[in-house]
Amino acid sequence: MTTAPLPEAELRRPRPTDLRLFKILIPHAKRNLKLLVVSLLLLIPLALAGAVQPIIIGQAVALAKQEPVMGFLQGKSLVNGAQLLIWLLVLTQAVQLAFSGIQGFLIQKVGQRITASIRDDLFGHVTSLATRFFDRTPVGRLITRLTSDVDALGDVFSTGAIGAISDLLTMLVILVVMFSLQWQLALLLLALLLPVTGLIIYFQQQYRVANYRSREELSTLNSTLQENIVGINVVQLFRREKFNAELFKTINLRYVKEVDRTIFFDSAVSATLEWIALAAIGGVLWLGSLLVQGNELEFGILTSFILFAQRLFDPLRQFAERFTAIQAGLTALERVSDILNEPIEIRDPVRLAGQPSSAAQPRTAASEIRFEHVSFGYKTDDLVLRDLNFTIRPGEKVALVGPTGAGKSSIIRLLCRLYEVTEGSILLDGQDIREMAQADLRQQMAVILQDGFLFAGNVKGNITLGEPYSLEQVKTAAAQTNVAQFIERLPQGYDTELRQRGTNLSGGEKQLLAFARAAIRNPSILVLDEATANLDVGTESIIQEALETLLTGRTAIIIAHRLSTIRSVDRILVLKRGELVESGNHDELLAQDGLYASLYRLQMLEA
Repeated sequence: MTTAPLPEAELRRPRPTDLRLFKILIPHAKRNLKLLVVSLLLLIPLALAGAVQPIIIGQAVALAKQEPVMGFLQGKSLVNGAQLLIWLLVLTQAVQLAFSGIQGFLIQKVGQRITASIRDDLFGHVTSLATRFFDRTPVGRLITRLTSDVDALGDVFSTGAIGAISDLLTMLVILVVMFSLQWQLALLLLALLLPVTGLIIYFQQQYRVANYRSREELSTLNSTLQENIVGINVVQLFRREKFNAELFKTINLRYVKEVDRTIFFDSAVSATLEWIALAAIGGVLWLGSLLVQGNELEFGILTSFILFAQRLFDPLRQFAERFTAIQAGLTALERVSDILNEPIEIRDPVRLAGQPSSAAQPRTAASEIRFEHVSFGYKTDDLVLRDLNFTIRPGEKVALVGPTGAGKSSIIRLLCRLYEVTEGSILLDGQDIREMAQADLRQQMAVILQDGFLFAGNVKGNITLGEPYSLEQVKTAAAQTNVAQFIERLPQGYDTELRQRGTNLSGGEKQLLAFARAAIRNPSILVLDEATANLDVGTESIIQEALETLLTGRTAIIIAHRLSTIRSVDRILVLKRGELVESGNHDELLAQDGLYASLYRLQMLEA
């Protein structure tokens, strides 16, 4: 169970630049280019409408005080001029209300589409990664990156990047308008704007670091939660509730601590902006009053600049909030990019145009399997298989036997190409499996494990696994494996809904479905990895009868700890510490009086 905080070395490792992170989003944004362009164009009238309003109010004050006014108001009475200004103000408000609603809807739509596109790509990439990646990555961490991290990416566009562009455009338009009206006051506001912008960027960088830490702690929290839920039976049976609750509390407190840091830096930005905004208004009033007294500024222009001071810092305040959303999104994107950058260790071979795949090549009913000088280790410095050499002839039934940790299951994983061999090669009918497409390789074999995994769905779907087999084919496979009677006893037969992991079936019943799942695919190679270990005597006898039919005309590899169940196989390969130490049938191995004979006698004594 992972409880240690993220190492400082991990937090200090070189991070990808924001530009490189944004490049990840570009292909997804291009798919929604039209909506994105329209939403960006709508920012222009919104910015102009917001910049014009302070001028309209300032002209109303100038008109009331009989100061010089703009050309479109000259010669108009106070009433007529005020009516015109009111209509202009209403018009700008209408533009803002209409366009902001449309623009907000469009950008949210773009954000959600981009989020969905990234989630699809991420899921496809994760399911293409080798088993080795999942050995070292907690499930809860992956779930966090596929859900909450991806959701945060939507804010990068919907409330982040596009909103930030809107705020920057509004501030730019206001600055241009201010300098065109009165350069001294405009310069004062600009002088206040520059240092506070630098301060905001500093706080946002600190927020980014804190947000990364908090998301890593959230991943650890989810991993611990997932581990406890999956292992709830062990937790309760061994009375670990209190101990695990303390572990969870420790991780939860670490997560809260990191979240508090993000809140601190976010609040620091808001507080800084509030003080600077007040200082800006005070500065405008101070300098403006001096200019008014010196007859260098009209009162109406001063009124406009007081509103400009508010309008200038409102976009900056919104920009800071949106920048926070961008930083959170970039943090999530950084974590997502770590997964997307994870190399796909096992790939299909690159074929020349017109070259047929291995699926198009004729195959015998039963395949030949050959291991040539195969060595393998889950860690590069710790081999679990050493220089294995053996051949399984077409149609031969071979059992793999040996103590725990001898490498039996590793042989199956290598044959299915869930892992790549460290040295040597595995040949299927004379062809290196690395030169075969993974789908073609796995289509030729069916693997029945000790614990069959069932998906949420009905019985038929768990046998077909998404392939277009008809109901008749499903029934035929069930009959071949003697599980048809069991399925027909279920409430809705083949349409009976199964809960996640098949919790409404017994272990033996789940295993029966695994045999039907293998039979329907008519494989040339059948692998049984302790496939009958969880079955009771009655169910096992039913399966053993079905196996005689299922194994006919097929190459079979059987892993079994109960040696009494493999006495009838053609050959037994005995493994010890990753090496092949004995080979022969049951009687031959007993006559050799080696490791197999010792294991067999030990089991007979126990029996």
